[in-house]
Amino acid sequence: MSAALPRPADDGSLIELRHGARRVLIAPHVGGAIAAFFDAGERGDVHWLRPASREALAACDPLGMASFPLLPYCNRIRDARFVFDDETVDLAGDGNAFDHALHGHAWRRPWRVGATTRSSVELHFSHVPSAAPAHHWPFRYEATQRIELSSAALTVTMSARNLSDRRMPFGMGHHPYYPRTRTTRIHTRVAAMWHSTPDLLPTHLGPHVCIGQLASSEGMLADAFDLDNNFAGWSRRATIAWPDEQRSVTLCAEAPFDHMVLYAPADEPSLLCVEPVTNTVDWINLDGGGGGGCVLGPGESIRASFAWMPLR
Repeated sequence: MSAALPRPADDGSLIELRHGARRVLIAPHVGGAIAAFFDAGERGDVHWLRPASREALAACDPLGMASFPLLPYCNRIRDARFVFDDETVDLAGDGNAFDHALHGHAWRRPWRVGATTRSSVELHFSHVPSAAPAHHWPFRYEATQRIELSSAALTVTMSARNLSDRRMPFGMGHHPYYPRTRTTRIHTRVAAMWHSTPDLLPTHLGPHVCIGQLASSEGMLADAFDLDNNFAGWSRRATIAWPDEQRSVTLCAEAPFDHMVLYAPADEPSLLCVEPVTNTVDWINLDGGGGGGCVLGPGESIRASFAWMPLR
């Protein structure tokens, strides 16, 4: 393990899950995030997700975590504004520092720790609308993450329930970062890519040369393209491989995680994200649909799981 990453003995706010040599560090106070997922070893720890640094944990920075939850929507909402059931929802004052509201609000607020075992934990989140920053989402809801470690996988089950007396638009996902090297490859199958404007808002769904490379037997090099795009028609299975290290991790997801985000920027070669999400960018403002997401009636719930399966 990186010397910069503290352990629960050093930081009482962290929760450690164990199964054999496998470890997961959870930071409930940092947006209910996963801080690290690794195999401990005498010759050093092998990380399956990019571990949080001591500095990121001290700053409570979700963007510096290994993975963090996205809800009540994923990605961006154009100009932080949308119309739903003939009412305008303005999220511009919710404390989000981005021009277009990004990733909801649950990643910027602490989660409550529930039932815990040696290899599992439940994290709970409650949202009640108010005038306070990060509470401008006008629908009341509750959410849970169950994070469970086994010999085969790290499984995250996300669920949410609409506690409002009216319909609520909703989307969810997770935002994992992976170690990225010059030989890192991604293998997955998608039907089409959402092309976007310079500020990453969708323009149209169409082909891209990366789609064939992703589906090839050897996969696509993470350095092959400059990508920060959403993909539709995802097979709900993606493998991130480090062939020079003879290891890989496979992400498998249930419906409705039918969309995938691939973030592999050319100007930041240390960053790589392959994200399971239920909605694409600005899905709630897209004409013609196809962007995923759902509408939960009063009292209705949604629940789905995804898992990372390491292979050495």
